[in-house]
Amino acid sequence: MEYVQLGKSDMRVSRIAFGCMSLGEEDTANEKILYRALDLGINFFDTADLYAKGMNEVSVGKAFKRYRDKVYIATKVGNQWRADGSGWDWNPRKEYILTEVEKSLQRLQIDYIDLYQLHGGTIDDNIDESIEAFELLKQQGKIRYYGISSIRPNVIREYIKRSNIVSVMMQYSLLDRRPEETCLSLLHENNIGVLARGAVAQGLLVNKPPKPYLNYTPQEVEKAAAAINALSRNQRNTAQTALRYVLHHPAITTAVAGIRTMQQLEEAVATFKTPLLTNQDITTLQHAVVANKYEQHR
Repeated sequence: MEYVQLGKSDMRVSRIAFGCMSLGEEDTANEKILYRALDLGINFFDTADLYAKGMNEVSVGKAFKRYRDKVYIATKVGNQWRADGSGWDWNPRKEYILTEVEKSLQRLQIDYIDLYQLHGGTIDDNIDESIEAFELLKQQGKIRYYGISSIRPNVIREYIKRSNIVSVMMQYSLLDRRPEETCLSLLHENNIGVLARGAVAQGLLVNKPPKPYLNYTPQEVEKAAAAINALSRNQRNTAQTALRYVLHHPAITTAVAGIRTMQQLEEAVATFKTPLLTNQDITTLQHAVVANKYEQHR
């Protein structure tokens, strides 16, 4: 496993992170795969209060209660479940964040959160109020660092200007190159870590039948998957090639992989035993499909 510094923090995180949203409902099964991930060198685990209405945090907390000093735990806040359970509403208010952190700490059975992330964000939010909440939690020792999970360039720019975020989580893959336009370079210049999710584009770059994805047609999706496949023969599998593409960009700190099975886990970690993509490989992949760009929230 390779490790790198997460932005301006003092955390050296594994370049493959475990996206805990993919965990099931059975704690014993979750423990087994989480412990194996730890054995294989993964030290960064990402969850959210939204996942399974908090039970995802509970399961992660149970698993790592004995290994707190060996892992970095990241979670998220900002999506408030409705009383009737029918869905959730966006709530980035200071009061809400300060209330919800206590619940996350309790569910995770920890005294502090390594990375607390705002789970979304719009340009119409009271951004300074949200930042005040995170800064207060840092002062209180309830969180070590904070970041945001957002794909919106206008929101990301404001947090870079106004806050002390150490990371931004965003979707990034060969089928979603929107971050390449401006966000990745801007974050890299400001020493803010990028946590890339969705490297295999919902499996479309790996083994799922082609379908419309973002602004791409099924035919374009098929071309991208074919390009990934062509570079995967003998040296690596398609998932590893997709991960290599994401990790090739200098702005990317870690790829957050949604891991469901032991095989997926073993293969993801084994990515670092495969050859790096060459510059020619990257060019070949990028020529397979026209890069998309953000149409909104610019």
